[in-house]
Amino acid sequence: MLQLLIGKKGTGKTKVLLANVNDAAKSAAGNVVFISNNISQNMYDITSKVRMTDTSEFDIDSWDEFIGFICGIISGNFDITNIFVDGTLKIVKGSLEGFEAFLTKLEGLGKKFDIDFELSVSIDADSAPEYIKKYVK
Repeated sequence: MLQLLIGKKGTGKTKVLLANVNDAAKSAAGNVVFISNNISQNMYDITSKVRMTDTSEFDIDSWDEFIGFICGIISGNFDITNIFVDGTLKIVKGSLEGFEAFLTKLEGLGKKFDIDFELSVSIDADSAPEYIKKYVK
């Protein structure tokens, strides 16, 4: 399953995402992963059961590189049940070019490996493209 939390910057997406991360950590049968470009900002709001990854330590310049990064996380641990991503557009420097293909690939990974993905995306809900709206929670 793939879900997006969308809205303009400052609308509370991260707060909702963090609550969902902690809820998943309580009930997940496997490992929960949290990916952000600034882990230190939220590390004390997330239970220690969650595996946290900071993308700022890596040069991720495209959606293909980001999908490869996620595949690397999955390949290192087949017990992952949930992956949460905060600040999705910040990780790939704000570009929507290639985002639709990224979401399609992510959805395929979710089905193949039985992983639920939830991403926060800073984009105005009213002007978001239809391919984004179809994943909105």
